[in-house]
Amino acid sequence: MKATGSVFKYGDNVDTDVIIPARYLNSSDPAELATHCMEDIDKDFVKNVKKGDIIVANKNFGCGSSREHAPISIKAAGVSCVIAETFARIFYRNAINIGLPIVECPEAAVAISAGDEVEVDFDSGVITDKTTGQTFQGQPFPEFMQKIIKAEGLVNYINNK
Repeated sequence: MKATGSVFKYGDNVDTDVIIPARYLNSSDPAELATHCMEDIDKDFVKNVKKGDIIVANKNFGCGSSREHAPISIKAAGVSCVIAETFARIFYRNAINIGLPIVECPEAAVAISAGDEVEVDFDSGVITDKTTGQTFQGQPFPEFMQKIIKAEGLVNYINNK
């Protein structure tokens, strides 16, 4: 399983309140949430993101509240993967639970720039910056997590068993 897309780059401590602002939490509709994804940190994100694009960030991505609306909005906006130096633990679990692939790789998070074309191989954990030719070794997903992601989330995975 692979993801390929253009990069949107963010810094440290991107919290769930800027991923999906609290004023929009009256909806749980993924399509509605996607229209407001990242708007408090990047007003043009929803206008520019294309299906398959990748978010790259530094440390502690997804910190703040434990709302699962944050990874839902990212996935619904079309993002195929998030790469970061580190993730907040609750965000990490919520992302896997809803089927959003995320990869911790400090070297890639630092080296990759906004606009780069990046490919992530979930089987091997290899991240390739096709713009610069650099490769990085991220943590590959265990088989059970890949099954959850392929099923589009934990609930679907369990229902399909």
